[in-house]
Formats: sequence, structure tokens, C-alpha cells
Amino acid sequence: MESKPTNRNLVAAKAAKKDEFYTQYVDIQKEVEAYLEFAPDTFRGKVVYCNCDDPFESNFFKYFAANFNKLGLKKLITTSYDGSPIAGAQLTFGEYDEGNGKRQRPKAIAVEIKEVKDFNGDGATGIEDVEFFLKQNPHTRTPLAGGGDFRSAECIKLLKQADIVVTNPPFSLFREYVAQLVEHRKKFLIIGNVQALTYKEIFPLIKADKLWMGVTIHSGDREFRVPDHYPLNAAGWRVDENGVKYIRVKGVRWYTNLDHGRRHQELPLMTMEDNLRFSKHKEINGEGGL
Repeated sequence: MESKPTNRNLVAAKAAKKDEFYTQYVDIQKEVEAYLEFAPDTFRGKVVYCNCDDPFESNFFKYFAANFNKLGLKKLITTSYDGSPIAGAQLTFGEYDEGNGKRQRPKAIAVEIKEVKDFNGDGATGIEDVEFFLKQNPHTRTPLAGGGDFRSAECIKLLKQADIVVTNPPFSLFREYVAQLVEHRKKFLIIGNVQALTYKEIFPLIKADKLWMGVTIHSGDREFRVPDHYPLNAAGWRVDENGVKYIRVKGVRWYTNLDHGRRHQELPLMTMEDNLRFSKHKEINGEGGL
């Protein structure tokens, strides 16, 4: 069932406007912490905005909330959107339909966190404390009249407060999304399709050294969670023991304008002598020549 994945999943998603790919926590953790190795204060004193992220489920929200104090954040803002397809799967501080006991699809909200303390008294701070705080302080959740669209006036108002935007934006709106970040001169760390390198709106930014590739994703082969209704017609997919669907796709990259150590490393160039030596090595080991 898990044959070699291709990037046709991303292409199909773009065509069908199926942008409901949910990034794995470990992928976010590895990428963010790579910047901390280069500059430990990258996020210290900063307002981080995750503007395509349902706080009920988003691993971007969970990572920055759980590591709020470690990163030294000033504030964390996240905005969801109307009818989130997987909301309530893990964080459940919303309302339930009294008729059938099932969770209603929530309306778009903005959540702002300015501090994370040991609210539940377990001796540590983490996502459990954030959940406890949000349950006890419903005023921290603000309804969004514009449906949570990153282009809406209320979301742009929140964007203006932010220092760094970190999220997985809709693949089908990647050009427009990046253009907005550039217009408002924001630092960002976002996931996109490798084909975006060829976009006429993106390539000039790379050429002008205003945008570059992130640190951790090289092959581009990554697994994303998808909603229950998502068709499993990808080349690589699985369903876990809880019935949660995942697909594997290629052609995924981090895009950023945050500085990191790899940008300053010299590329290892191969001379003709190195090339011949490498070819000879392959012949000796029965791998054939070039």
C-alpha cells in the first residue's frame, strides 16, 4: 500500500483546492531548533503568528505553546478558520452538540497567549497548561468575522503585530501568501511545494537573497495528516490505530528569510580528479562507471 510517493498529491490538492495538509510535530521541532543552534535568541522576545492553524489541532500551535518559555516568546497568536475538518481531535476546549454528543465544527477564532505558567500544578509547563488556561479563560479566544482567511482585514491586523510567521499555508495560495508577507516585511518560516521555486513571484525573491530554503527537509518526502474525508489515492498513505489518515508526498520544502548556519557553508565542489576517483571507486565496488 505504501509504494513510492510522488508529488502528484500536491498538484492534485492545488487543482482541487484541497489544502488540508497538517504538518507533523517532529518536522516543526527539527526545523525550528536548527535555527536555535545558529542563533539561540531567534525567537526570544518575538511575537509568533501561526495564521493558518487551528489551535484545536495544529502542531505549529502545539509546538510554540509547549515551548513558549524555552523560546522566550513575547506572544503567540494563532488563527483558525470556519469548519475546520479535524478540530477537536486533541485539544477539546470547544462546544459539543447536545443532541448527539459530537463536536460541532467550530467557527474561526483567534487565540492569543502571552504567558505559559504551571497552571495545572504538575511542576512543569507544557501544552497541558495551555489547554487548562484556555479552558479557564475563554476571553482569550476571539471570534473572527472573516472566517479566518489570512487575507481578511482582522487577520492582517494580527499579522501587523507579528515578528515571525510560522505555518503551513495553503499550497494553492502560496504566491499570494508569500506576497502578503513580503508586503508587510515579515520574517517567516513556512512550508511549500518545491515547484514554488519556479514561480515568477518567488524566484526573484530568491535571486535577490530575500528568501531561501530552510534547513531540515532535503528529500522533500514527508508525511502529513489529512482529514477523515480525504481520499486515500496517494502513492503512499497509511491509517493509524486510531483511524487517523496520513499521506506521504514529495516536493515539500521549508521556505524562510530567517538566517541559519547552512546558508554560510561553502558548497563542496568536485574536481575532475575527484570525479575520476569516484568513478574508479564505483567500478572497484561493482557499481559500474559514470
